[in-house]
Amino acid sequence: MVTEPHLVTRGAADPRALVLLLHGGRVHSTASAQRGVAYLRMLPFGRAAADAGPGVAVWRLRYRYRGWNEPERHPVADARWALDRAARTHPGVPVVLVGHSMGGRVALHVATAPGVAGICALAPWLEPPDHALPTDPAVPLLIAHGDRDRTTDPGESARFAAAHGGRFVLVKGENHTMLRRYSHWNRLVERFVRTVAWPNG
Repeated sequence: MVTEPHLVTRGAADPRALVLLLHGGRVHSTASAQRGVAYLRMLPFGRAAADAGPGVAVWRLRYRYRGWNEPERHPVADARWALDRAARTHPGVPVVLVGHSMGGRVALHVATAPGVAGICALAPWLEPPDHALPTDPAVPLLIAHGDRDRTTDPGESARFAAAHGGRFVLVKGENHTMLRRYSHWNRLVERFVRTVAWPNG
């Protein structure tokens, strides 16, 4: 039985910023999360985040279970576990959340957690009730979505960004896998992390 999430940590031992990668998943599943497609899809974003500049640590979180599993919302609890560990390991270091699909939804559900300094949600899975989630206007928010995504709704992403003062980027010709224009997505992540970690340039 899975008892806790799993973290892979890379990068600076004394970081300027910490990037927490949150992978996608399923609506319902209590199967153990594995190093499957959803998890592996985050690897290029980890490299992009590390390229943002010196002093960036990248943490890849693997949830206990594949599913969101309402009402338990297991990956939200897992993300809070990782944020707590980040606060204890690197006190005072800003954390940038980068999540895809379900991971984007997870990021928005922990948006006001202590230490969160930026949120980058890529093709997030959002439901109408999520629009009532609290966010901090001082925390930069970027939501990007492909206009050909048929798995999650770019319209929901645009509405969330508008309601919460975030930046919304519609990626033309892209679907949910974000592979057709992969370099564009990587640049979005790299630039966002750089902006949060080095706000004054």
